[in-house]
Amino acid sequence: MVKVGVHVSIAGSLDLAVDRAKSAGCDVFQQFSRNPRGWGYKPLSDDDCDTYRAKIAATGILPVDHMPYLPNLASPKRDVWEKSVESLSSELDRCHRLGIPYLVTHLGHHLGDGIAGGRVRVIKAINVALEKTDNPVMLILENTAGEKNSVGSSFEHIHAIMDNLIEPERIGVCFDTCHAFAAGYELRTEAGLTETLAQLGEHIGLLHLKVIHLNDTKGDLGSGLDRHEHIGMGFIGEDGFRRILHHPVLSKLPFICETPVDERRNDAGNIAKVRELAA
Repeated sequence: MVKVGVHVSIAGSLDLAVDRAKSAGCDVFQQFSRNPRGWGYKPLSDDDCDTYRAKIAATGILPVDHMPYLPNLASPKRDVWEKSVESLSSELDRCHRLGIPYLVTHLGHHLGDGIAGGRVRVIKAINVALEKTDNPVMLILENTAGEKNSVGSSFEHIHAIMDNLIEPERIGVCFDTCHAFAAGYELRTEAGLTETLAQLGEHIGLLHLKVIHLNDTKGDLGSGLDRHEHIGMGFIGEDGFRRILHHPVLSKLPFICETPVDERRNDAGNIAKVRELAA
């Protein structure tokens, strides 16, 4: 049986995310620990943490946290970069208090001054945040879709970042299927999936894979378009996801869908489709 779930809302209170994940039938779920669209946030209380931890323990569902939208670890703007580092440090601490083992982060955008400079700033940002937070939370680096000025759309670029981090044992990788496909990695065919994972293994190492963002895509191969689609309804298609879900390495990892909710299908529907294709 695959472990599959979705990104859920924290509206009302953090612990309600666990209730929503259970209601949707999740084995694993992803959340934000605070408002993802602002820099400010309410500090966690001991009661917040105790209630959340108790629900996680009672359900046995694996929680994964995701960084908010505004932080940009690759930003050349000093004030934005400093706030981004502080946000990353804070989020690592919040995960530790809540008992969340994984924090997923995008690597950011260099805003036009070059991939090399952006990568240096990402490395420094992560190293500073790790030094500030002495805890066992694993920071999970997510591949990007190859959109303009993005950092981390190739396995080589992610390797170059990981190779310069001070605490490599605290670093893992999230493989987003939509992003990889949009960045030019073929996933639809057996040969394509084999080649993609061979490259991932060579540059990053399959043992570093900790989480899969399982998303179909509205953009074709190499489009650079970060637009998620329901499982099987996009360019990767059902056959592509069937291969992914039956791969001997990938099938053992937690799958999190960041798919739409609309009149065609809801979260529970995407979870059901994943389980159908994995059967």
